[in-house]
Amino acid sequence: MPPGQRRYRAFPPVALPDRRWPGNVISSAPTWLSTDLRDGNQALFEPMGPERKLRMFRMLCAIGFKEIEVAFPAASRTEFDFVRSLIEEGHIPADVTIGVLTQAREPLIRRTVESLRGARRAIVHVYTATSPVFRETVFGMSREEVVAMAVESVRLIRELCAAQPETEWVLEYSPENFSATELEFSKEICDAVAEAWGATPERKVILNLPATVEVATPNVYADQIEWMHRNLAGRDSVVISVHPHNDRGSAVAAAELALMAGAERVEGCLFGNGERTGNVDLVTLALNLRTQGIDPGLAFPDINAIARACEECTRLPVHPRHPYAGDLVFTAFSGSHQDAIRKGMAAQAGDASWNVPYLPVDPADLGRTYDSLVRVNSQSGKGGVAYLLEMSRGVVMPRRMQIEFSGTVQRQAEATGSEVSADEIWRLFAAEYLERPEPVRYVGHHLFERGARQGVRLTIGWGSRRIEADGEGNGPIDAVIDALRMPVKILSWEERSLGQGADSRALAIVELAVDRIPGSTFGAGMDPNIVTASIRAIVAGINRNLARAGEGAARQAAAGLIAPAQAALPA
Repeated sequence: MPPGQRRYRAFPPVALPDRRWPGNVISSAPTWLSTDLRDGNQALFEPMGPERKLRMFRMLCAIGFKEIEVAFPAASRTEFDFVRSLIEEGHIPADVTIGVLTQAREPLIRRTVESLRGARRAIVHVYTATSPVFRETVFGMSREEVVAMAVESVRLIRELCAAQPETEWVLEYSPENFSATELEFSKEICDAVAEAWGATPERKVILNLPATVEVATPNVYADQIEWMHRNLAGRDSVVISVHPHNDRGSAVAAAELALMAGAERVEGCLFGNGERTGNVDLVTLALNLRTQGIDPGLAFPDINAIARACEECTRLPVHPRHPYAGDLVFTAFSGSHQDAIRKGMAAQAGDASWNVPYLPVDPADLGRTYDSLVRVNSQSGKGGVAYLLEMSRGVVMPRRMQIEFSGTVQRQAEATGSEVSADEIWRLFAAEYLERPEPVRYVGHHLFERGARQGVRLTIGWGSRRIEADGEGNGPIDAVIDALRMPVKILSWEERSLGQGADSRALAIVELAVDRIPGSTFGAGMDPNIVTASIRAIVAGINRNLARAGEGAARQAAAGLIAPAQAALPA
């Protein structure tokens, strides 16, 4: 058959016309089982050695997992020894249960149970493949033979566990490839296993119903789980667990719908590692619950540290756009996104429910700072530039100044074709607004009282000349404008303290207009003294106006800069 024309089997929906799960809501967290050390480990290019596995185990315990599948002990001496080291060296917290996996074969079962000798509590997880393609193509077994194999294996496990009464034993059984198995047969084999184990409400069996291969939409998986939930014999003696894989990219949705359909337990890996496209992502699933006001029972107080530790243990990267944990997941480059985030953060009250545009969770809850929320590139706008300046330097720009300065940053981003960092934005801001020494230079000033009015003696530079001028007004700013004898109009003035204590400085921002030069522009000044900062801002604003006007208009404006009686300007 030509490539691209292969026929594929479509899995039909479950005949469940009175399905109830669509009307249900998740109101509490499931029991979590991490299989990072088993299913996740077997999917690595280079499986974890004992040191990395122990580091991962300790991290899983710290996060809050109470059930952890740690190995396939019959697979290798390394796996067996790791289980023994956890038990013999006392690494297992009192409230944590370890689990191990085995195939339904007598030598493997015996070796598996042996590995758990001395454990306080342990889960023995046995599985048999149940779908038609496995029964008929892989094993060549009938339904009856598969049921018999599962039942005989469970009876052996029960016998071996009874010989070690010091351990509290839990049985977990998986009809492998449940998602592609006939529901009637899944029920038949699960009921037979529960009976062979002697399951009771006090001694429940875990029936794990995996989407070993995700073969249909999440709603079909939910239908399958609800059907089993409603039809299993002795439902009160069973814990329904799910182990969704991600072949169709829907594992998280499948797990959530499965919980709505009656599942009580979820197996997966922290960041979705596993065979093929991976297991369900437990970080995403747990934090999805948290954003809905449900305590997931798992804690991620420093999501960056957890991601880095997983990368070191698995040697697999966490994608920068991975939900909740990616380096860029709380980062906006889009101008409209940046503006909305900035406004939302400003409006967010400390004790109110989280409600910030584009951010479903407070980054601080995951140990993230707000520094990376907004980053600037050629797609960014004034909101992002303003946010970065405010977060990194404490500079709050008036809205019209944001519009004016964003053009400067945009040109820089387009010229370099790369991201513009907060430090680079600050350098651009300083060059544009603070470091404008020509043609007018601020040299110094002296304030004095003149009756009820404020007086100032202002010293400025023009070229190589120093010029002194006196002025008076209702306040220092008005007096400075009077001393300049220049047709300058202050449209707005703002000041803010940057830093604290002895190192604090004042930042003044003025918007001003100069006669005969169309429009207005901004200037900024920074100094430990607020009056000095304001004078510097006025001088910078004048220089920016003159530069904007062009050489001819600048000289015309400069002719009236200082009263002719004070000094003559150079030609």
